[in-house]
Amino acid sequence: MRVPLSWLRDYVDIELSPEELAERLTLLGMEVQSLERWGSDWQNVVIGELLTVKKHPRADRLSLTTVTIGQGEPLEIVCGATNIVPGQRVPVALPGAVLPGDRRIERTEKMGAVSNGMLCSGDELNLTGDADGILILPDDAPLGVALSDFYGDVVLDVDVKPNRGDALSLVGLAREVAAIQGRTIRFPETDPPESGPAIGGLLGVEVRDPDLCPRFVGRWVSGVHVGASPDRVQMRLRAAGIRPITNVVDASNYVLLELGKPIHTFDAAGVGGGEGPRQLIVRRAKPGERLETLDHIARELDPETLVIADPNGPLAIAGVMGGASSEVSDKTTNVIVESAIFDPISIRRTGQRYGLRSEASLRFEKGQEFRLARLGADRTARLIVDWAGGSVATGSVDTEPNERLPARVAFRPARVNRLLGTSLPGDEQRALLARVGIEAEQAPPAATITVSAGPKPLDVPAATDEALVATVPSWRRDIEIEADLAEEVARIKGYELIPAILPHTPMPPHRHPPLEVRDAIRDVLAGAGLTEVVTHALVSPGIAETFRWESVLPPVDGGSPEGGRIVAVTNPLSVDHSVLRPALVGSLVEAVSTNVRHGTDDVTIFEIGKGYGYDGAAGDSGATVREWWRLALAGTGAAEPRSWDRPARPFDLGDVKGAIELVAQRLRIGAVEYQTHRGEPLLHPGRAAAVRGFRDGHLALAGWIGELHPSIAEEWDLRAARVVIAELDVSGLGGGRLPAVVAAAPPRHPGAERDLAIVISEDRPAGEVQATIRESGGDLLRSTSLFDVYRGAPLGPDEKSLAFRLTFQAPDRTLAEAEVDAAIEAITRAIGSAVGGRVRT
Repeated sequence: MRVPLSWLRDYVDIELSPEELAERLTLLGMEVQSLERWGSDWQNVVIGELLTVKKHPRADRLSLTTVTIGQGEPLEIVCGATNIVPGQRVPVALPGAVLPGDRRIERTEKMGAVSNGMLCSGDELNLTGDADGILILPDDAPLGVALSDFYGDVVLDVDVKPNRGDALSLVGLAREVAAIQGRTIRFPETDPPESGPAIGGLLGVEVRDPDLCPRFVGRWVSGVHVGASPDRVQMRLRAAGIRPITNVVDASNYVLLELGKPIHTFDAAGVGGGEGPRQLIVRRAKPGERLETLDHIARELDPETLVIADPNGPLAIAGVMGGASSEVSDKTTNVIVESAIFDPISIRRTGQRYGLRSEASLRFEKGQEFRLARLGADRTARLIVDWAGGSVATGSVDTEPNERLPARVAFRPARVNRLLGTSLPGDEQRALLARVGIEAEQAPPAATITVSAGPKPLDVPAATDEALVATVPSWRRDIEIEADLAEEVARIKGYELIPAILPHTPMPPHRHPPLEVRDAIRDVLAGAGLTEVVTHALVSPGIAETFRWESVLPPVDGGSPEGGRIVAVTNPLSVDHSVLRPALVGSLVEAVSTNVRHGTDDVTIFEIGKGYGYDGAAGDSGATVREWWRLALAGTGAAEPRSWDRPARPFDLGDVKGAIELVAQRLRIGAVEYQTHRGEPLLHPGRAAAVRGFRDGHLALAGWIGELHPSIAEEWDLRAARVVIAELDVSGLGGGRLPAVVAAAPPRHPGAERDLAIVISEDRPAGEVQATIRESGGDLLRSTSLFDVYRGAPLGPDEKSLAFRLTFQAPDRTLAEAEVDAAIEAITRAIGSAVGGRVRT
């Protein structure tokens, strides 16, 4: 909100400099975002007096004038305005002057006459809307003084917070300034001079939806003369960022800025009512009704829209914008002043529905003080008579004339001190609150303290003589509970003066961060050379339907199982972001495809995110939306770039398996198992596996890994590349903790290594063989790793040889050869019985 200080001084005395005031308001919670010197763009413009005015001998529309600026010789200036006469004081732009818009004035010749500068209109100076005539200054304007010293101002741009709608006005900010300086404000005169007939014979109002319009006040002003507002009024409105229009409309805008009360003025001739009084009706729009608003756009009205209408149809969208049919014009003689209170939620929804935001709706959305309906109507009628003449009808139409009682909120000074960390006596707290109009007195016996508001407020009893009760002024709608009063005490005292101390109550115990596991996985995978991506959870229906896992693994740690119907968004921004993804791999494949299309062939990425599903059938009101955390990886291109001594190595399943095993190792998950799986439509039927990992006997990692199915790769323009993907459910991903690190002492005795080559059927997975070795190796077997796969003679065509390196070790002794041989023998027997293999000799 733009606040001219000269206007603000009408309501409160200001002792501080503009910079000091801006700082104090900011510390009070009213952040001043900028400070503008209004008139700083009038360079070399001074006040002069017209000495002579005569017609130009060679141009009928020009005049030759002589002007004095109080010193030096009079200046000869050629002027085209017709509203000038000798003796007037006017703004003079001297040669070398600069006007708003970087317009430069120099000595020129016009039709054979030299012009030493220019006489300025209000529009040229951005002071008034008059572009035809010269701005006539008051008779006592000092000659030779810079216009910026006479009409210049300081304008503060104040960021008023959403809960302080009362401060979106000059009077509201004057209250804040008064609180800073310990002064009182001067409220503007509102009562209009009534001299016309009784309003009952002129205007009738019917409110059909009092929930959306709890109060409507109407005034009638007859015999107005619509024209320009006084110059001083136009200057104030322009400085505040409002364009002057006419004296009647400017009066409503003036009250909007002054009191924060949106007002609408109707041309009474445009309001129907038959032979009797004009009738205004506040109701919801009817289906099919249309209204041409003041921006001259015909709008079809929604039945949820609150309108102000007459018997013939809508006249205005309530609280948002008026209609063109009842707009005040230069032919208007009788004016209806409307000042109403509207439901904030209704106004906000209406503004969003039609894409209309105005200064009026901005204030209605934040809620309005109930008594402002009457004050705003009275003040507007008074200003219209002052600026446009006419007479105000006796009385007003008021649908709810009984003012509401002020709210009363009990609080405990001791509790306020505990909340703020202060030791302010109760009397000092009362004095601080009184500076913002909040009066406090001793609470009655058995008073209750409201500590939280909302649908289920919480009240607690107060001890005897412990509490005070505050009478909250009607304009402070934001004060409802005890903590609100504590905030007011802190604001007025000064946040910067509150000591920095620890709370008196014990601090809660240490809480481990819920992102521990996710951050550890990020560190591991980034260290392995993968790049983290963050993709949108909203995807297109095509991606959602294509990239969803048909086979569902059991959830890890009893978490939410995946699956269910796809969740559609009610009001999507576009079809590409209209449903929630059931799996992450679709987003990663889309990212890989985008990179490849743009020439980046080597892509290795991962993401930690959520999948979503909808339980129940379509239309089931009891269905719920579920979500689950997943880790997804994708890669294509070269895992190792080409070098002078070796070719590039393509990214393959082994790289993804290695990344998964690094994650498992960091999370202290045991050996990761892979089981061949051919039934997953997303994956290549011959290069796909289910992944499992256990920790302390419990499933801690589960998911899928494999190459993207060729048909899907072709659909995404990835025919020339093999894309490896994986999606995993990992223990703790949704908010768990990392397992404790247990340090083990280095072994004191050496281990014994044996290499064992096992011949098995071609279709037997290596993981199954390795699991058999672990199970049969006994307590002495420390590790087993596959280091070679052989196919060919002398093996059969459906056979392969897997070579494993086994390490045996005991913690308390060096193993004897016989102990190792016995373990090898047990493994050999298990291989033969469990997987049908034999030791290759």
